[in-house]
Amino acid sequence: MKHHPALGSPLPALAGALLLVLTPVFGRAQQPPPSPAQVQQALQQPGLADVLRQRIGQSGLTPDQVRARLRASGYPATLLDAYLGEGLPGQALATPGFQELAAIQALGLPPVDQPYLAVDTGFIRARGGDAPSRVFGVDVFRRSTTQFLPLLAGPVPADYRLGAGDQLVLILTGDVELTYALPVTREGFILIPQVGQVFVSNLTLDQLRRVLYDRLGRVYSGVRRTNATTRFDITVSNVRANQVYVVGEVAQPGAYQVSSLGTALTALYAAGGVTERGNLRAVEVRRGGKPAATLDLYAYLLRGDTRADVRLETGDVVFVPVHGLRAEVTGAVTRPAIYELRAGETLEDLVEAAGGFRADAALRRIAVHRVTPAPQRGPGAYARQVVDVEIDAPGRIPAVALQDGDSVVVDAVPGLAEQLYVGIAGMVQKPGAYPWRPGMTLRDLVTLARGPRIGAELREAEVARLPADRARGQLATTIRVALDSTYLFERDVAGRYVGAAGVSFPAGGAAEDVPLEPFDNVLIFRQPDFELQRTVTILGEVQYPGTYALKAKDDRLLDLIERAGNLTPRAYAEGIRFVRPEGNAGRINIDLPRALREPASRDNIILQPGDEVMIPEYLPSVKIAGAVNSPGSVLWRRGAGLDYYLSAAGGFNRLADKGHVSVRFANGEVRTRSKFLFVSTDPSPGPGSEVFVPSRDPNEAKTDYVSLFGAIAQILASTVAIIVVATR
Repeated sequence: MKHHPALGSPLPALAGALLLVLTPVFGRAQQPPPSPAQVQQALQQPGLADVLRQRIGQSGLTPDQVRARLRASGYPATLLDAYLGEGLPGQALATPGFQELAAIQALGLPPVDQPYLAVDTGFIRARGGDAPSRVFGVDVFRRSTTQFLPLLAGPVPADYRLGAGDQLVLILTGDVELTYALPVTREGFILIPQVGQVFVSNLTLDQLRRVLYDRLGRVYSGVRRTNATTRFDITVSNVRANQVYVVGEVAQPGAYQVSSLGTALTALYAAGGVTERGNLRAVEVRRGGKPAATLDLYAYLLRGDTRADVRLETGDVVFVPVHGLRAEVTGAVTRPAIYELRAGETLEDLVEAAGGFRADAALRRIAVHRVTPAPQRGPGAYARQVVDVEIDAPGRIPAVALQDGDSVVVDAVPGLAEQLYVGIAGMVQKPGAYPWRPGMTLRDLVTLARGPRIGAELREAEVARLPADRARGQLATTIRVALDSTYLFERDVAGRYVGAAGVSFPAGGAAEDVPLEPFDNVLIFRQPDFELQRTVTILGEVQYPGTYALKAKDDRLLDLIERAGNLTPRAYAEGIRFVRPEGNAGRINIDLPRALREPASRDNIILQPGDEVMIPEYLPSVKIAGAVNSPGSVLWRRGAGLDYYLSAAGGFNRLADKGHVSVRFANGEVRTRSKFLFVSTDPSPGPGSEVFVPSRDPNEAKTDYVSLFGAIAQILASTVAIIVVATR
């Protein structure tokens, strides 16, 4: 097969580069293209040549591969030689032009970004802080993103028709390996090297493939439908941009350039959506001055149906007219809002558009608030009226025609405080208020409250009822009603009651069902003196330490010690530690030896729930710690005072605070040395005590007693002199 070398003319690629750089693909609405001077200034920005050389170096292509690809794409083989390899120090590179930038794409590399020719999408920024619209569908088109980019790359649908501005890629494989970037010209042609011009406007890709079988087969003998040795594929790399016009009730009316794959919805999103005055039921698409399609946005908003959404072409006009008949629906519907109704739609259609009734809808009547028509507003007539619509069956709405400006209110079931109810309090699992119904009994109410709690008095209950006569200011009348054991719901499979023991209740059937009236309040009593076990803890030197339950409310300390097996021979009764958490009482000083000798004394205290008793072991030693010369323990000596133990520990060190020595006794009591003038009172440590000597701050200023006494003497002398002079 003879193969002619590719033509060296760079005109096709240069035209594509001009389209990519100069055409505002996502142009601003009514935004003029950049001037030639601005384009030239952007291309002459410093560093662009270095970016180009870096992009080629990172591609991994050798210089020979770069030249071969340029030659195959119709560019001069030496076009990019200045940007190959490492540049020499101080070497000034030529500023790349349109042809060099377009040749980068011919190498299969992404285009060089041009931050100086920033592409403005023209899609408006959503205004922050806008309150949600009451009109249904308006907020859908409001966006918080800064850009809404149309689709320019990626696959195209099978029915996509080519046009001016599309970018095609032709790939030949087999006997030859070639790739061509083919922009569609304004006249609708593509220029294939060696093949010539091919008219592609308004053709689909399948139709173009059938044309190319004939045209390419004339140059490449291997291209044929059967037994082909050269295969080709034609795809769309970038689609064109269509200029459309969005006018009417939109947030940003004007001209927009959108993708040729864009539809009427794309244009509405580009223009920021419709205003609150817009008609969402009849958005018009006009083509060539004639209506091409009418789009009902409710199909898209309510059901996600976009079948009526048409693809736009250059010059199309998307027009949003002013709204027609509107009605508002509030109350117990899923989506309260203002809806637009088409001709023939009724109250049922409005409720359906609002998502239907909520679960708490009353489903009895619907109120339609309506502005009285002008001809009916005669003298004395009201400007507004209410149409009461009765619902025949739940969910079945009569076909009531609506008028513009109607406000539909769907009533909800009233809250518990606004309807008839009864209450229950006291010893039940879930006290509170419950809806009343005709024929309701006390047993039904106790069942709703999940039965009585442990300790409930089930011989009788009190029912407070609204008085029949309030002449004397009476608020309620009370009656006592009988209960029986059938109100005990916690039972096993054999029907026996499962729960805490208590007073006996009347047998089942002894009490009759008590009917309740609206607003009755039932009180279930507590059994007299009923209480669960109280527990106290005793530890240390007793025979059986542990946690004990009190047998009576007047159990005392000695009763607990006796139940614990009394004290062991090693117990130190004087060192008892008694702590009461109840009421944050804390530690209580108890003289246990006195309580053992005199059980009627106050030290034999009545126990409370949570009390903790600790009987320590006898320790015949005293511990000395703090600012002493030899801290440690000293054997306890009967009759020895505090100074004895301080001396045994080596006495005070130089930083000792002698006036604040403290003694912690075995029972937890703490006493501190007290001193008044020249008299001091020292606590006497007992067995198991701990003496602590605090330290003074070494930086604390010392008292100058010489100066102090000198000042006192001077004051006394002055006082005596004054007295002597006064008495003469």
